[in-house]
Amino acid sequence: MTVTVGHDSAKTRQTLTAGGKSVAYYSIPAAQAAGLGDFSNLPAALKVVLENMLRFEDGKTVSLDDIRAFGDWAKMGGKNPREIAYRPARVLMQDFTGVPAVVDLAAMRDGILGLKGSAAKINPLVPVDLVIDHSVMIDEFGTPRAFQANVDREYERNMERYVFLKWGQKAFNNFRVVPPGTGICHQVNLEYLAQTVWTDTDQNGHEVAYPDTLVGTDSHTTMVNGLAVLGWGVGGIEAEAAMLGQPVSMLIPEVVGFKLTGTMREGTTATDLVLKVVQMLRKHGVVNKFVEFYGEGLDHLPLADRATIANMAPEYGATCGFFPIDDETLRYLRQTGRDEARIALVEAYAKANGMWRGPDYNPVYTSTLHLDMSEIVPAISGPKRPQDYLPLTDAKASFAKEMEASFKRPLGVEVAVKGEDYKLSSGKVVIASITSCTNTSNPYVLIGAGLVARKARALGLTRKPWVKTSLAPGSQVVSEYLNAAGLQEDLDAVGFNLVGYGCTTCIGNSGPLQPEISAAIAEGDLVATAVLSGNRNFEGRISPDVRANYLASPPLVVAYALAGDMNIDLTTEPLGTGKDGKPVYLKDIWPTNKEIADLVHATVTREAFLKKYADVFKGDEKWQGVQITEAETYDWPAESTYIQNPPYFRGMAKTPGTIKNIKNARVLALLGDMITTDHISPAGSFKPTTPAGKYLTERGVEPREFNSYGARRGNHEVMMRGTFANIRIKNEMLDGVEGGYTKGPDGAQTSIFDASMAHQANGTPLVIFGGIEYGAGSSRDWAAKGTALLGVKAVIAESFERIHRSNLVGMGVIPFEFTNGDTRKSLGLKGDETVSIEGLEGDLKPLSTVPCHITYADGTTKTIQIKCRIDTEIEIEYVEHGGVLHYVLRNLAA
Repeated sequence: MTVTVGHDSAKTRQTLTAGGKSVAYYSIPAAQAAGLGDFSNLPAALKVVLENMLRFEDGKTVSLDDIRAFGDWAKMGGKNPREIAYRPARVLMQDFTGVPAVVDLAAMRDGILGLKGSAAKINPLVPVDLVIDHSVMIDEFGTPRAFQANVDREYERNMERYVFLKWGQKAFNNFRVVPPGTGICHQVNLEYLAQTVWTDTDQNGHEVAYPDTLVGTDSHTTMVNGLAVLGWGVGGIEAEAAMLGQPVSMLIPEVVGFKLTGTMREGTTATDLVLKVVQMLRKHGVVNKFVEFYGEGLDHLPLADRATIANMAPEYGATCGFFPIDDETLRYLRQTGRDEARIALVEAYAKANGMWRGPDYNPVYTSTLHLDMSEIVPAISGPKRPQDYLPLTDAKASFAKEMEASFKRPLGVEVAVKGEDYKLSSGKVVIASITSCTNTSNPYVLIGAGLVARKARALGLTRKPWVKTSLAPGSQVVSEYLNAAGLQEDLDAVGFNLVGYGCTTCIGNSGPLQPEISAAIAEGDLVATAVLSGNRNFEGRISPDVRANYLASPPLVVAYALAGDMNIDLTTEPLGTGKDGKPVYLKDIWPTNKEIADLVHATVTREAFLKKYADVFKGDEKWQGVQITEAETYDWPAESTYIQNPPYFRGMAKTPGTIKNIKNARVLALLGDMITTDHISPAGSFKPTTPAGKYLTERGVEPREFNSYGARRGNHEVMMRGTFANIRIKNEMLDGVEGGYTKGPDGAQTSIFDASMAHQANGTPLVIFGGIEYGAGSSRDWAAKGTALLGVKAVIAESFERIHRSNLVGMGVIPFEFTNGDTRKSLGLKGDETVSIEGLEGDLKPLSTVPCHITYADGTTKTIQIKCRIDTEIEIEYVEHGGVLHYVLRNLAA
């Protein structure tokens, strides 16, 4: 690949020798010597962004003033929110978000032909890797054949999507697909794709070294920051723009320093640590900020633990959680099979460019926090948010309180399960899943889980019969070392058989519960629980049968499967009775840190990584057997219910429009705090009675073949109908109603989709009102695409999460924030108001405050001031064009 660099006005291009080879690089010390500013005390994460400015400085997109702004950053107390144009080195995708992104690219090829341009111009200019990891569902579990049965079913369900992705791999340059059954994109990225420092040939034929950077269409792209690779999640629309050469428009971020000291105490895990970190950073407030971890505690923190912490940056709200390059970075690169010359380059480059964390590393930060890791205790998080941290000692009491305060149901109601000799009650754990890149990338917690299973098996314990158990590692390397340690056999014995290599339960692909169990939960209106080693536990995400979801380390997931009940205090009460008739406690089966470390060192080897990643793009016989027709443009099959040509670029004019005032809009939904992208665009299963279910049923699709919203993201007709359709979302326009409902133009209750269609038929614009942290969670672009296709022109909330705000702008929907303490509640909004927003026409500036006129049902009016969250000048242009992809398409056509 060729990397296009700027013209180096600052003369910062230098030569570096490492591993017996000389390469060019852009030197931060040289920029300082040239008088562009003092960069010596910048955090390493910010130096990565600064290097990007040096390399692409061309006097236009990136100027010398942009570089000087980094010199002013420390002087201004770790703040200088100047708009910059940042170009990541590559893009990472998974199939749920990748399919609609490739759909958009295919549609853009059609669109550019309509503008008399060349389809060949729609091609990724930077490397793109798409890992198919979101499609496997846990239909079968607890048996030796579970893995193969789930893989077979995955291909049956998703063949249309896989044919389309394989077409994309052939049709587009710089686009590779990692086949199903390989692993989770973030773990594959960490263990294989990422290099920490890249080299490429520039437009003059010279080899250039530069930091590995990326954006990804999944919020947990941040995981790779544990390997000192700067990356974060964006929506598919922003990723597509980056692929096509459009820089990421961003403000120079604040950087929060998180100092770690001490060492982890006996019996604690990286999961316990990250749940505490999430709680602390959510409280501190780090939305739109970088977090960088530093301090002597890093000397005792394995890279796998760092990756766990970096992974959950979306849960603590930060853009990323970065760990600088140090000796542990080099050790991990070597262990995972990276080339020795690459490792030598990483060390030499980091030291030459001021990105190495040595004993004296102590940069300036915007603000700082401190955590002594010796204070960490075993913990879980839940039942609805990752930041709801619970020491394990408090878990039982907390669930009892939640039953009364949140779920408003009594404890102790029991329901017989048909055909079984047990009863269910609220608090029973019906799902226990070792899942997600967050923890399955970490051999310490996986080996720990295996040892818990081994000790439990020896004492005669197994999972409770109502618990659906599963093990879904993030890469095949995990199976390699679990088998080498003899632990997979022990996990199998207590129900944790391999079900697939993919995200599974963490993204809601937990599969159906036993029908009799599901029926008993519904009959008693019980609060069933799930315990998973994932990163998300939002309402309605894990399973439609489960109301309370808890995040826990893999060893604790096994323990909860053995206990089967949140009403048991694992720290004091027995998990069950052993084969000798004696009670078995958690302390009886918990391994020591030394036991875990010894097995990790013995079984997690360089050879295992080299073996499992040798043919990572080849796939199994099923993937190799997927047949396609090669063509420059896609032949959209009219009968497909998975892949449809979206309407975004049809009949597009050659010139953009202008931003218009919003007049007499109606309210489509009135929503509360922490409305996540799962609430807006759920990924899981849906029923025949939903608008999406009705659409598929009308086209002859049986409910068994519905698959999930996530798998249907290549079809805008399904996704429009699934927008705001989460089964747990609460529209405050309706009293006590859960699900995707609102009031139609006639005031009667109806689905949000049907109401939207009726309003659009009347030519009525729509708005959404929300509370704080609107759009938290996943980076799914369909939360914005669906909003736009439902005719919503504006979303007015108290605050926005970073990615969703950007996605809304990228789809031409304007986000606004309340000001002066106004909220939907203080304004007494009921949802029957009309809303007009002025000040948008003419010379709209980023972050302007504009008037919003609210007319209540009784005819009274109120004017408030709202802040327009179009944050940068380029975003103004995006909205004028109707979205970022329209902007890119018109530029390419011209």
